[in-house]
Amino acid sequence: MRIAAAWIGACVALFFLVSLGEPAARATIVERVVAVIGERPILWTELVHRALAGRVQIRTQTQDQNVISVQEQEMYKELLNRMIDDRLEEQQADRAHLTATQDEIDRGMQNIAMQAQQQQGRPVTVADVLDEVRRRGLTEQDFRDEIRRQILEGKLIELRVRPRVRVTDQDAHAAYQHWATEMREQQPIDVRILALRIPPTSTRLQSDARYLLAEELVRRARGGEDFCTLVTQYSDDVSTRDSCGSHGTQPTANLLPAIQEAIKTMQPGTISDPIGVTTGQEQALVILMPMGQTKTPNYDEVKNEMMQRALLEGLEHARKQWLQELRRNVYIDIRL
Repeated sequence: MRIAAAWIGACVALFFLVSLGEPAARATIVERVVAVIGERPILWTELVHRALAGRVQIRTQTQDQNVISVQEQEMYKELLNRMIDDRLEEQQADRAHLTATQDEIDRGMQNIAMQAQQQQGRPVTVADVLDEVRRRGLTEQDFRDEIRRQILEGKLIELRVRPRVRVTDQDAHAAYQHWATEMREQQPIDVRILALRIPPTSTRLQSDARYLLAEELVRRARGGEDFCTLVTQYSDDVSTRDSCGSHGTQPTANLLPAIQEAIKTMQPGTISDPIGVTTGQEQALVILMPMGQTKTPNYDEVKNEMMQRALLEGLEHARKQWLQELRRNVYIDIRL
């Protein structure tokens, strides 16, 4: 998933609540400073306000107060660092006389609505987006402020960071390797599995017998015997005997690491050698028959996209370096 705070002269702001008709009866609330950048503080109330949407998300995922407390503390730390970067970027934008106009902000809101429409496959208007923003505890002005920050950040990146980045074909190849790995992990695949359990109390002779049976079943399957029939007769995974050893189509990343590694080099319909796997205290031998996966395009087919991907990765790396340089040149005191 950067709000421009109003200038506050004092590090601590005092708010007085006076009861009508009761002279001298008042309560004092002391504001807390969570960070100082140069001479400008970030207040606890600013941090909490920026965290509204994150708190809503955390509290909708769990009702365990201990989990909520831990996750919110981590969120506050991460968000405070983001707000420090925001302040540094605001200073740089002021010095470069960069601004975000109302027209640019309006177009940003329209672009977000269009992106949501493409993702959801149904009409989404700016009003719909604002309804969702309010549901997360934010106001329209909060949303516009966030878009303004993103626009200014984009202009700063183009001005200060982009000249530092030079993308080569080697960078694009590296980006392709990362992308191809992600694709393989995320793509759904159906793998039929014949599992032979090795009980924890098995003797060496009993374990060897299971290995020999697994090798015999591989030979029979490769020799033309129906894999589904072998699953029905021999698999110890009772839940998949009637589905030919399949748990259904699922992301590759959901499979056990040993199975993921094995299917990387297998063609659909081929039979694997016996593979040893461990789940908890259970050990088993599995025989795999992958049923196909979407083919990952080769590098030449997606070269332009990989050049763009490498550029974005390079910009993000250079942006972090640039922010670190800015931090070294200003006084920063984190008090959270």
